[in-house]
Formats: sequence, structure tokens, C-alpha cells
Amino acid sequence: MRSVLAVCLALCLAACGGHPGLQSSSSSLECAPYAREISGLQLYGDAASWWDQADGRYAKASQPVPGGVLVLRRSGRLPYGHVAVVRSQRSPREITVDQANWVHHRVTLGEPVVDVSDANDWSQIRVWWQPAGAMGATTYPAYGFIAP
Repeated sequence: MRSVLAVCLALCLAACGGHPGLQSSSSSLECAPYAREISGLQLYGDAASWWDQADGRYAKASQPVPGGVLVLRRSGRLPYGHVAVVRSQRSPREITVDQANWVHHRVTLGEPVVDVSDANDWSQIRVWWQPAGAMGATTYPAYGFIAP
């Protein structure tokens, strides 16, 4: 049994590819099922639809909620929106998130997200892009945060 666990651990560590925030997966991961599993929110369908589905079921906020879910609106780059689980808040304008499929078919952990909105209301954000090792250049529209 110990040898099986050791092999599994070694494979998991090798799958990380040397990137501490990047987890590999052989399956097609999507952001919504991942966020549902991690946060416990019982919301389904496209990520962008979670904002309206949360009405009357979960608290919604314009400021980060650790353990909550950041919901991005539909856009040209995100036709279904995107959801990510807030891991921590570093400052009033920076959080870290755990998310699936921001980097295709991967789970990324502890990735920075910054608020770039003029009103400091998290309505416009930028997300770390692991393959470049830098903050992404694209600004994404966000609804806000759903508390678990």
C-alpha cells in the first residue's frame, strides 16, 4: 500500500512540471465544476450564469470574500464567463485564486488577480498568466463575489 501511495505522490509531483502554482490534469477540467467542488456552492451551468443563480441563495458582494467565488462576465475572450475560488486577499486590490481551465486543461493555485477598476469595486480585473510568468494584459469584466 505504501509503495502505491509513493508512486501516486511521485506522479502528482511530476505532473506539476516545476511550476508551484500549476497542477496538471489528463482530463478536460472546466472552471464551474471545479469552483463548485472547492467552494461548496450548488450552482450549475455556464460560469457567467452563476451570478444570477445566486440571487436569494447566497450572499453577493463587490469586495473579495476568502473562500468565495469570483464571477467574470461573458466577453469576447470568455463567451461563458469564468469562475475562480478566492484563496486569500493580499491587499484591497489584490487577491489570489484557485481556478481550473484558465490555463487550458489545468488547475492553477494561488494565482494573483488584481482589481484595475477606476472605482476600486472589482468590476474590472486582470489575471496572472502562468505561461508568461506575468500579469495578463487583458482586462476582464467581473460581476463580483459569491460567498459560500
